[in-house]
Amino acid sequence: MAAAAVVAPQAEASESWYLALLGFAEHFRTSSPPKIRLCVHCLQAVFQFKPPQRIEARTHLQVGSVLYHHTKNSELARQHLEKAWLISQQIPQFEDVKFEAASLLSELYCQENSVDAAKPLLRKAIQISQQTPYWHCRLLFQLAQLHTLEKDLVSACDLLGVGAEYARVVGSEYTRALFLLSKGMLLLMERKLQEVHPLLTLCGQIVENWQGNPIQKESLRVFFLVLQVTHYLDAGQVKSVKPCLKQLQQCIQTISTLHDDEILPSNSADLFHWLPKEHMCVLVYLVTVMHSMQAGYLEKAQKYTDKALMQLEKLKMLDSSPILSSFQVILLEHIIMCRLVTGHKATALQEISQVCQLCQQSPRLFSNHAAQLHTLLGLYCISVNCMDNAEAQFTTALRLTTHQELWTFIVTNLASVYIREGNRHQELYSLLERINPDHNFPVSSHCLRAAAFYIRGLFSFFQGRYNEAKRFLRETLKMSNAEDLNRLTACSLVLLGHIFYVLGNHRESNNMVVPAMQLASKIPDMSVQLWSSALLRDLNKACGNTIDAHEAAQMHQNFSQQLLQDHIEACSLPEHNLTTWTDGSPPVQFQAQNGPTTSLASLL
Repeated sequence: MAAAAVVAPQAEASESWYLALLGFAEHFRTSSPPKIRLCVHCLQAVFQFKPPQRIEARTHLQVGSVLYHHTKNSELARQHLEKAWLISQQIPQFEDVKFEAASLLSELYCQENSVDAAKPLLRKAIQISQQTPYWHCRLLFQLAQLHTLEKDLVSACDLLGVGAEYARVVGSEYTRALFLLSKGMLLLMERKLQEVHPLLTLCGQIVENWQGNPIQKESLRVFFLVLQVTHYLDAGQVKSVKPCLKQLQQCIQTISTLHDDEILPSNSADLFHWLPKEHMCVLVYLVTVMHSMQAGYLEKAQKYTDKALMQLEKLKMLDSSPILSSFQVILLEHIIMCRLVTGHKATALQEISQVCQLCQQSPRLFSNHAAQLHTLLGLYCISVNCMDNAEAQFTTALRLTTHQELWTFIVTNLASVYIREGNRHQELYSLLERINPDHNFPVSSHCLRAAAFYIRGLFSFFQGRYNEAKRFLRETLKMSNAEDLNRLTACSLVLLGHIFYVLGNHRESNNMVVPAMQLASKIPDMSVQLWSSALLRDLNKACGNTIDAHEAAQMHQNFSQQLLQDHIEACSLPEHNLTTWTDGSPPVQFQAQNGPTTSLASLL
């Protein structure tokens, strides 16, 4: 019963009153605008005729479905769906009504936070649906999703494994691949990398060998490649991922040229789609942005973010799918980091506010992204030199996350705050021990391990232990060059240049600072350009190169002016008050700010 349609099957259309009432109900439901109250009245009138059980059960399902999809009267919707489920179980060969009622009712239970009612209902429906492949698979997916939302990934993986084996038995290699790829996605989330590798290898073989609907085949390939690309990016392997990313981009181009084949598959277990084509397109933009951000191609990241957000806005006008809001938040999180690097703090702050507004609309979205939101605010606070606020934001983010990569990223940035403050040695030593890249590093990410070496080098530099700093920074350079981590390369080069300048080795300093400046200009990284131009000015002065020194001084002045102007603009925005928000839901509104320490108490 698609989209709560109220159409009678021929077997149940013998009564003229029934046909007439259904016709009226469907007319009111599809009117523009829909007349839902009249539609429901027509359907409820069916019960006045004391219809046979089949009609009674189907009508309860139709009323419940219309109320669930088109009204806020969840209590009445639940009553009708419960009756449909109860009656339909007593009727043989009435699978569509029975399992549609179970599926919708469990959705409604979850919406009402009655997960403990939804799980046994779905388990029973799964138990009695084994002779109905489509519904058995659909209900397994639904229960696995419910466990995933509860963060019980072990139970979700078990169910997806059961689904994959069932799909194999009923001869549906396509749906078997969907179950296995979904399981692979959860194993990646759990960081069970030893289980992920053989599973993805098996999935790759199934996808290549399956001969069926071209769009379904290509969508499986997109799913598979997205997992591979994400796996590489989680591991911080920006260079190694390029062949997979290129394949993924070619694959989405192929899908966009294919027409939907309306011929239904002969195997009812194949009646699934992973994502609509338009959603897949946004997802490919998203992973491309993630890659560009890690590699330090920030202009490219901005270009793809703009394209993705434009497409998202169009999709959200027609589609209220929660996944679109998730895509939007993740895109904004990445572009905010880009803005902070490129010296657009005011724009970044306004986009952080936009993420807050999106999270206000969905408690689940806020729960999933609260730690990232406070991390972004911490990064913003560093950029405007509010170190106490940065520490508070990072500490809040650490409290809210169990994700090891994010935890490591936060700790690395918190360590940089302590280094700049210069008087937090005990806390700093403790943090540095927890992200020691030489042994027991907490994650497998190449990128984060390289960043940890950089933080060690920065700390040694501030302590005047220059030889030790050089050792750490050379390790960062070796790792960042191996995987094209351009921003880490630029930061390491300029810091090495600074060390050589302090040691009086001007030639070696120049050999580091010039490529640092070139790379920072290409990214573009405003802070590294500011730092490099100051060093070039001082180096050329020391070497007697008056013209070059003047040119570098002018560059430094230009960068300083741009950053100062942006700094003043950002701190004068009412959204700057977010820097002191460390508890509860995002503030609903902002007030004009009286200074960087303005309290948010009145807004929470």
